[in-house]
Amino acid sequence: LQRMLSIAVEVDRSPTCSSRKIADEIFPFILNIPLRSQREALLNTMESQLLRCRLLELLFQHSCDVPSTSSMCLDKILYFLSHCSVLLHFEDETATWQRWDEMLQYLSLLLMSYQTFSLAEHLWRSLSDRMDLMIQKAKPRHQESDISHLDIRLKMEDFTGRMQVVLGQPFPPPIQEKLLMLQ
Repeated sequence: LQRMLSIAVEVDRSPTCSSRKIADEIFPFILNIPLRSQREALLNTMESQLLRCRLLELLFQHSCDVPSTSSMCLDKILYFLSHCSVLLHFEDETATWQRWDEMLQYLSLLLMSYQTFSLAEHLWRSLSDRMDLMIQKAKPRHQESDISHLDIRLKMEDFTGRMQVVLGQPFPPPIQEKLLMLQ
């Protein structure tokens, strides 16, 4: 399945467009996956970083009271950090901290997927265009961001404060590890 999805993203002249179409079709099914382990297995084994990023973006958009209208960028990831709620509520016996842990896991996956294709901007292009760039040995241009370290620190402090209100102190070790990794 993952290989077929990866190929499906690549067959179009615009991988961005095809990943959006595929993600829009798959997303309702992801919402209906009852177990975290099954959702994580699907997302962790996804070969197409572009498709994974789009699915995670939809998941976070779904969890925000006011969805962001901006395109995918670091600022949008910070928006999700500030505005998303705990994602899915299938498992009634799941502790609240485990739901926050899942959200942190998905934020980290989103950031890694975004970095993978944004740092190598040619991944946005069709496979045939990428082959031409590889033949020319073109180096991808680094995408500059208007996000400062202060912005990131303030958003993380705000997010940590929201978690403290819900979970209390001290955070369980898995939450602490994921917060450090996300920072």
